[in-house]
Amino acid sequence: MFNITTKSIQWGDETLTLETGKIARQADGSVIATLGETSVMANVTFAKSAKPGQDFFPLTVHYNEKYYAAGKVPGGFFKREARPTEKETLTSRLIDRPIRPLFVPGFKNEVLVICTVLSHDLVNDPDMVAMIAASAALTISGAPFMGPIAACRVGFVDGEYILNPDMDDMHNLKLKPEQRLDLVVAGTKDAVMMVESEAYELTEAEMLGAVKFAHDAIQPVIDLIIDLAEDCAKEPFDFHPVDYSDLYSAVKKTGETQMRAAFAITDKQERTTAISAAVDAIKSTLTDDQKSDENLGSAIKKLESSILRGDVVKSGKRIDGRDTKTVRPIVCETGILPRTHGSALFTRGETQGLVITTLGTGDDEQMIDALQGMYKSNFLLHYNFPPYSVGEVGRFGPPGRREIGHGKLAWRALQAVLPAATDFPYTIRVVSEITESNGSSSMASVCGGSLSMMDAGVPLKAPVAGVAMGLILEDDGSYAILTDILGDEDHLGDMDFKVAGTADGITSLQMDIKVAGITPEIMEKALAQAKDGRLHILGEMNKALSGAAAFSAYAPKIETMQIPVDKIREVIGSGGKVIREIVEVSGAKVDINDDGVIKIASSNAESIKKAYDLIWSIVAEPEEGQIYKGTVVKLVDFGAFVNFFGKRDGLVHVSQIENRRLNHPSDVLKEGQDVWVKLLGFDDRGKVRLSMKVVDQATGEPAKAEENAE
Repeated sequence: MFNITTKSIQWGDETLTLETGKIARQADGSVIATLGETSVMANVTFAKSAKPGQDFFPLTVHYNEKYYAAGKVPGGFFKREARPTEKETLTSRLIDRPIRPLFVPGFKNEVLVICTVLSHDLVNDPDMVAMIAASAALTISGAPFMGPIAACRVGFVDGEYILNPDMDDMHNLKLKPEQRLDLVVAGTKDAVMMVESEAYELTEAEMLGAVKFAHDAIQPVIDLIIDLAEDCAKEPFDFHPVDYSDLYSAVKKTGETQMRAAFAITDKQERTTAISAAVDAIKSTLTDDQKSDENLGSAIKKLESSILRGDVVKSGKRIDGRDTKTVRPIVCETGILPRTHGSALFTRGETQGLVITTLGTGDDEQMIDALQGMYKSNFLLHYNFPPYSVGEVGRFGPPGRREIGHGKLAWRALQAVLPAATDFPYTIRVVSEITESNGSSSMASVCGGSLSMMDAGVPLKAPVAGVAMGLILEDDGSYAILTDILGDEDHLGDMDFKVAGTADGITSLQMDIKVAGITPEIMEKALAQAKDGRLHILGEMNKALSGAAAFSAYAPKIETMQIPVDKIREVIGSGGKVIREIVEVSGAKVDINDDGVIKIASSNAESIKKAYDLIWSIVAEPEEGQIYKGTVVKLVDFGAFVNFFGKRDGLVHVSQIENRRLNHPSDVLKEGQDVWVKLLGFDDRGKVRLSMKVVDQATGEPAKAEENAE
């Protein structure tokens, strides 16, 4: 009934297995990839014809994590997987980016890739397994896919690169100071196609070495997919790209002059209008058949590309008049909003980000319900890209995949310089509102986010800046590396290369390559040129940072204290009774974690002190030989019980009240009376022994007789 094909290799410390032919047999391609005990099923289907008038390639990738894969029930009211999580959205983009350029040019049939996590061992991250499964499913599907690709994750510890580190090591790099890198690389046998990373100030050489290490590490996986395809791949789909050379010749003949003049305009809005007018002029000269040709859009894009690319490579001059290395003019401003905790406006050419920082308490941490378990995040970065930022009318609503991806890129760039939670116990939320865009708004978010947090008084280890690089690679091998690319250069170029970091090293690298032939030498030059651009931007940012920013009067004040873990129960009390009382009496927010770290937050310093003192009175231990002021709470025949340390009581024996014989403690004491006592020690049963007679009751100082005795 089944025609099963299975292939396996030893990959790193685990066995990687690809299987097809048993499940989802009606899909064009279906592969279950298993690494360790993590299994992901990838199913590929594609339309056998393009929709009439289709002028773009409709590829859709969905990555789904099923909670049953880790033996969990989803949280929430409905107990069912609902809208994609951030991890699912980012992984869908991660798979899409390297496979999209590998479909045969001109293929416009709809393609759907669905990756489903079936089993998760909490050791091997399913995102890499999903990329491999998707590549294998595409390769055997018969679709015109020029793969396969493979992908892996790389860590960096003590100068050594590590293949596919355990998820526990990569979950939060800030908790693993020895782990300085989380790098994902996808590529074909001959070329790197995609890079995504977060890092702790790695040098350019270390980062490039990690990319090379990853590309070498994926070669056995590519061979495995090819081996699978040789046994079970379907017949290639009969697709031949349409030859539209005659249409392109007509478009070029009638429109090149006007299009070239349009691209010579430096202002983006004026240039866009002129390009649109040139397109209308081209269409007006074409025949009805040429106008209705579905390849007209491709022909016009090819003309635009040839003009932009050819001029840059030949002359080194770009469409806005810059050379290949110059960064557009930068203006940095901080503290521009009166009531926010921190704010900055970062403007670079025609790209602008208004970035706001808000400081919250532990109650504001984000709870994330993931396959590996529930955890909290105290650093949030949200990126918004409204239509007006590019002068357009468009959809305005919840963030899309692009906004989530750009926000995560900026998050990765900035997380490396955040202070430890024990040093700065705030939840930090950064929001980047992109108000203008013409190239690399994500890097503007990095720069603006760094400025905004410093304006809020966040003690960053160092400012972070980011720059977007581009590449134009011609067929003859000539190329141009572009610093601070424009939107058109990104759209029509061969590589989008974003690098962020401090003056000392890289904190994030993202690279998408649209063509093969990007050599390590080109990458090395691009990283070196990016470093020059980054240092220039950091210099401009430093002009806006005249000194340490004052902490906002509107931000909550937080103080931390560490208590023994065995005292947590006493501070919380039965059913939370004690902690509720502390909050009610002090007026401060109190948050206790499992390690005994307590965060006390309030806008009122007195409230913080009151809560601190109440907690200290519960967890602190009295010291033998110290003098304390206490209150008589009970009189008995043999002495007086005195509350002297928080809620702790001790006995002053009748012989220790005064230096004379008393018939009864009530001769000199009454309940509610304040007295000074010295802690003499503890008896065999752990009971507290106190003395009044060795302390001057008027001053609280040791009695003279006690001093003489010493």
